[in-house]
Amino acid sequence: MLTLCHWIYILVVLAVILAMILRRDVVMICLIGTFLIGFIYTGSIITGLQALFHSLMTGGTEIFDVMLIIAIMVAMLKSLEVMGADKIMLSPVRRFMTTPTTTFFTLGLAMYVAALFFWPTPATALVGAVLIPVAIEAGLPAMYAAMAVNIFGHGMGLSGDLVLQGAPQLAAKSAGVDVALVLTKGALLSIISGVVAIIIAYIMMRKSLGKNPLVTNKGNKAQYAKADKGENPLARAFGRIVPFILLVVIVIMVVNKIKGGDATALLGGIGGAILIAATIAVEKNKSLERIVDHLREGFTFAIKIFAPVIPIAGFFFLGGSESAMILGEGAPQLLFDIGETVARILPLNKIALGFGNMIIGVITGLDGSGFSGIPLVGGLARALGGPVGAHVPTLAAIGQVGAVWSGGGTIVAWCFGLAATAGVAGVSPLELARKNFIPVMAGLVVATIVGIIIM
Repeated sequence: MLTLCHWIYILVVLAVILAMILRRDVVMICLIGTFLIGFIYTGSIITGLQALFHSLMTGGTEIFDVMLIIAIMVAMLKSLEVMGADKIMLSPVRRFMTTPTTTFFTLGLAMYVAALFFWPTPATALVGAVLIPVAIEAGLPAMYAAMAVNIFGHGMGLSGDLVLQGAPQLAAKSAGVDVALVLTKGALLSIISGVVAIIIAYIMMRKSLGKNPLVTNKGNKAQYAKADKGENPLARAFGRIVPFILLVVIVIMVVNKIKGGDATALLGGIGGAILIAATIAVEKNKSLERIVDHLREGFTFAIKIFAPVIPIAGFFFLGGSESAMILGEGAPQLLFDIGETVARILPLNKIALGFGNMIIGVITGLDGSGFSGIPLVGGLARALGGPVGAHVPTLAAIGQVGAVWSGGGTIVAWCFGLAATAGVAGVSPLELARKNFIPVMAGLVVATIVGIIIM
């Protein structure tokens, strides 16, 4: 039987979705909802306030490992930027950027690989700043250079998150399943959605070039012409060694089947070691102080991204087994209870669940954060998937892919990732979001159909 706490939970979830549709922030809604549920469940204002704090603590604890790996990798990238090794790392791909077609795919693949290790926003600064000027010189319009960076990196790369595994870990924890299962399904769906979106974007580019070949490139060369840095021996050494080390790490993880938290720990340790070596090599006697600056930049970036995610995740954790950590022993799993009730009342099926979770994921991404909606879609997969016999990890992966493609920075103009890409490419964020919409939504629809089939 649904209690008053369950109905408040439902109302808050609906309020969150409505606020996202209206492009409003949802953190305050989640905080107020958490307090109200804590107060009503315990009957005490004091314990309600304590529940509010416990939800933040639970949310922060559950995603701290994700924040930490992002912070370390960004700090490492900052240390490489100082010596100019970041540009040396990408120099081998320049030789393939000779025509608009080869440039489109070379730029996109470079962004995809960089996004897997550094996350898309730092990777945009790395790949975009170095390769977009080269892409424009090769005849690729700035808008389609931005689309390649967006779709390959912020879409296909981040929605699968195969290396850092932040998105699948958050989805798996919310769905109460093994992260390896979500990672596998998410990888498949992210690649399917990405391939479809890439093909459509490429067709759009070819039509554009056919109507007005290369006219959009005029005037952009001077805008992006910057002298390359990193021609010193130290930069060349790190620019060659670091990619090799990261490639070796991937091989080690594949051969030894290192996944989930162990994979994150290994990558984070390697990132920390490279950070130390690069800082000492460049700064020498000032390295003790400068490494703190790099770490501060890394943690500032990570906290900026995940600060709004923590209270949102804390609220949605009330729906699962984590509710006992927030409300105390014996607390109800609100979302699970609601899901079972809905499953008994409505004729739910895999098709409705698949498209429903994808659409909800896209809606949650409207706040500009691809991760804030993952606890919701993961919780819904957990609550609704089991009662109707659907494969919960696949259903969670569908929602994860929808949320990240939307809020990760492909179709939301106010998202930091899309804005950063537009800024680097010198195009309008609104126009870039509009151009991305059809390829991205087509990719999500195809991926959802595949997900339903294998669910």
